[in-house]
Amino acid sequence: MRFADIQGNDELVRAFVGMVDSGRVPHAIMLHEDDGGGGVPIALAFLQYLFCKNRAEGDSCGACPSCNKVAKLIHPDIHFIYPVNTGVSTDFAAQWRQLVLSNPLFTENDLSEALGIEGKNAMIKVDEAKAVLDVLSLYALERGYRALVMYLPEKMNKEAANRLLKAVEEPPEKTLFLLVTHNPDAVLTTIASRCLRLRVMPRKGVVRSVGQGDDPELMRRLMQAVLSRDLMGALEAGESLAALPSRERAKGFCRYAAERLRLVFLLQQGLDSLVNVPEEELPELRDWAKRSPKTFPRKASDALGRAISLIDRNVNVKIIFTDLADRLYTAI
Repeated sequence: MRFADIQGNDELVRAFVGMVDSGRVPHAIMLHEDDGGGGVPIALAFLQYLFCKNRAEGDSCGACPSCNKVAKLIHPDIHFIYPVNTGVSTDFAAQWRQLVLSNPLFTENDLSEALGIEGKNAMIKVDEAKAVLDVLSLYALERGYRALVMYLPEKMNKEAANRLLKAVEEPPEKTLFLLVTHNPDAVLTTIASRCLRLRVMPRKGVVRSVGQGDDPELMRRLMQAVLSRDLMGALEAGESLAALPSRERAKGFCRYAAERLRLVFLLQQGLDSLVNVPEEELPELRDWAKRSPKTFPRKASDALGRAISLIDRNVNVKIIFTDLADRLYTAI
């Protein structure tokens, strides 16, 4: 993956080029992307530029041995961690490689399907952290940088996060941590505070693949009920959410709803240029922005984040979505 393959995010690309060219590469970087927003390919393009032996004019050559290994996700000094249900990430290396190479703009649901863990609770556990620390304690095989790419650090359990904390605080020389997150506020604060946080902006006019939780009609029903002050309608929408076929689908809807509300917030602030959706979706979003108070998107996003947390804790989904409907109704 070269920078030339990245569409959009020109400022972010220039920042990465400047880091490498100046020799001032931070030891920990956290990329905040929307689900399916392209954080992983940007991280790979950055690593390919960092490892390239013949980089020129602000991009990797794409032809040297290092570039070929990074592009094929087989570089011995680049390690990947992502949430799994059992075992550790290396047990699913082939599936991860196939997914990233075939669909760089993959979503969380795409990853669950690729790993065969749909509907199961996936996380990054302490065994993963131990294995990574063992690898990072060794010399880089190619005598350059070593890099750890972590997808969804917010899904680390506390024990794993605490185990990795010291390595992030005091990393070995030429060791780079690259975190790709959808919810930076859910990453352990002591880790997040030691990372350079960069936002991966959605590409203008590009619609990502539809995730399992993306249900515009259900979102529309919920919002219309809430905005119309129809509590029974909101509770009925909550019943429909509770009937979704899996917890992953339920979490997917919450993430989808949170993203739509982020767009509502941007419209309320007059930042229309940052709202990257097809033109036909704008009238509805503008209607929601006009009819809701400016405090609503933040309160609603907090409620959706709480719902995701409760789903992960295995709380009854009917209780969760009844509570969510009530909180959204109260926030108007």
